[in-house]
Amino acid sequence: MKHSIRPLVFWPTFLVLFAAVAASYLNLDGFLAVSGMINDFILDKFSWLFSLGSLYLLGLAVVIYASPLGRVRIGGAQATPLLTPWRWFSITLCTTLAVGVLFWTTAEPLYHLHAPPESLHLEPGSAEARLFAMSAMFLHWSFTPYAIYAVPALLFALVFYNRRMRFSISSLFEPLFGPGVRRFGGLIDSVALFALVAGMASTLGTGTLTIVGGLNQYLGGTTTPMRLALVIMVIVVTFVASAASGLNHGIAKLSSFNAWLLFALGLFVFLCGPTLFILSLGVESLGAYLDGFFRLSLFTGAAAGDDWSHSWSIFYWAVWFAWAPVTALFLGKISRGYTVRQFLRVNLVYPALFAITWISIFSGSALHFDASMAQPNGLYSVLNTLGVEQVLYALFGQLPLTWLMIPTLLFIAYISYVTAADSNTDAIGNLCTYGLTADSDLNAGLRMKIVWGCTVGVVAWVMVSFVGVDGVKMLSNLGGLPAMLMILVASGSLWRLIQNASDLERVGTEAMEKKGAESVVKEIA
Repeated sequence: MKHSIRPLVFWPTFLVLFAAVAASYLNLDGFLAVSGMINDFILDKFSWLFSLGSLYLLGLAVVIYASPLGRVRIGGAQATPLLTPWRWFSITLCTTLAVGVLFWTTAEPLYHLHAPPESLHLEPGSAEARLFAMSAMFLHWSFTPYAIYAVPALLFALVFYNRRMRFSISSLFEPLFGPGVRRFGGLIDSVALFALVAGMASTLGTGTLTIVGGLNQYLGGTTTPMRLALVIMVIVVTFVASAASGLNHGIAKLSSFNAWLLFALGLFVFLCGPTLFILSLGVESLGAYLDGFFRLSLFTGAAAGDDWSHSWSIFYWAVWFAWAPVTALFLGKISRGYTVRQFLRVNLVYPALFAITWISIFSGSALHFDASMAQPNGLYSVLNTLGVEQVLYALFGQLPLTWLMIPTLLFIAYISYVTAADSNTDAIGNLCTYGLTADSDLNAGLRMKIVWGCTVGVVAWVMVSFVGVDGVKMLSNLGGLPAMLMILVASGSLWRLIQNASDLERVGTEAMEKKGAESVVKEIA
């Protein structure tokens, strides 16, 4: 089935992105100064809204799960699932984790241990700072961020499959404002698309630097533009091919494979690392996280003039919000045939529990080896001298089978980025295409996916080779504010749907029955 391009979504995003990269190349200091000033303004003026908004979405997810809406089947009572439960979960997990979970869950807790918020009066390196570090990791990577993804994704699934609305972010607002909102659809989609593409480019850039840094240990030499280009090219070709092969082929198979690799890696570290320490610290830290959940969730540092939250929690919420609108289209698209409660379990509860387990293993191991290595502040000194990407390699240097596990880490890092990128490339292609409906094949075609895959690759290569990833990272983060406002306003549509849960399933069922009747007529004809 052929679809036409949406020029008001495709071209503004495409041209503005390359204009921003060109500006950063021509005058990096000026570009970073302007974008940094805007970013600081957003974090300073809206930190309260980021904190409150993220907590609100988690509370809304709980309300939806307990409400009559929880029983509604996405697509109607007769809807059949697009994916098996395992494939659905593996795609969801890999789409949201990407490569960051590998490296930041070992590096980030070291920052919190040795530089906790000054206003909390924690002694760096103390037992209290260690518990705070783990609590902050649970906050940044588990239930709250997954709620930021799950709520808009659920809303899109319901309006797309049950209400039969367009494949557009503007559809999230129709239950609240009516069809008149469609006139702003191109603008809304362009803003969200820009933030996601910039975010994918920055993640690809940092991920490539990490992979090349690991390869240099075996190949010798230093990181060069040519090596970066070769790695980026391999990654882009792989995720574009995966996205082009369709949901039940490349995307599903790669995600399932990646999920098993992550499970195996976690089990290896748990069994071969400081197992008893992992269990003991994980349980104690979970208690500390739950005990201080609301205080930490709403911590802005305003009372004491502490900017820790701007650098960490608020920064994270901005990044998660920036990615959420477009990623929500993909997560909603693959959820047909399951109930709302099943959706919330697979998109929120299970990934958050996986994250808590993963953090207990990897962050716990990092904190253990930081204290037990021969040199003072072992892993923290690695972090400060060699960078974030080398902390994980140094941690595995303390475990058996280092010669085997380092190449395995490189492969898992490569697969982890590919499995996140192929899903988002699929969503980007769909968003830039007219004519996609709940009854269509939901495939934008190969050309659109190649264009955006190459765009992400070129931007990432230029930034890491000649400019640095700070510029494109800043662009992605700036999308957090408009994306948050979109999601918070759109959440009003969910309150409307909660009030009309029975009608929602009835409309979806009638649409499915109508589709079935039309298919029978076509076969008879």
